[in-house]
Amino acid sequence: MSRRHRAEKREVLPDPKFGDQVLTKFMNNLMYDGKKSAAERIVYGALDKVESRAKTDPIQVFHEALNNIKPNLEVRSRRVGGATYQVPVEVRQDRAQALAIRWLIDACRKRSENTMVDRLSAELLDAYNNRGSAVKKREDTHKMAEANRAFSHYRW
Repeated sequence: MSRRHRAEKREVLPDPKFGDQVLTKFMNNLMYDGKKSAAERIVYGALDKVESRAKTDPIQVFHEALNNIKPNLEVRSRRVGGATYQVPVEVRQDRAQALAIRWLIDACRKRSENTMVDRLSAELLDAYNNRGSAVKKREDTHKMAEANRAFSHYRW
């Protein structure tokens, strides 16, 4: 990590089909070995399935699912006088989005459906309806922050 200054954020181009930057970030996170066309095929296929199942705009479902996964609080380790405390801190907006994307992809990869398209569409619908393992991850993070609220005065 550089000590001189923060790395500048690069803006990603909006995706070709829906014109959405968050969807492009999601595809870039999903991608393995630079195979962007494979990631696009998975995401667009999953969004088509979501549209046929939910009968609503798939981009709206995607954004609502991400909002249901985004954490508000998390714990960070803080060392004070030889002891390490888990201190609850609020999550910045860009980090919350990054965590939500990461958790959603991890939850998809751990599902048992046959294809990644099926896994992603099912997990998106679960997150849209406030269930599924990605939402559970957010709940666990919030519970841990709540349990360690006593150490919140160590915030920096």
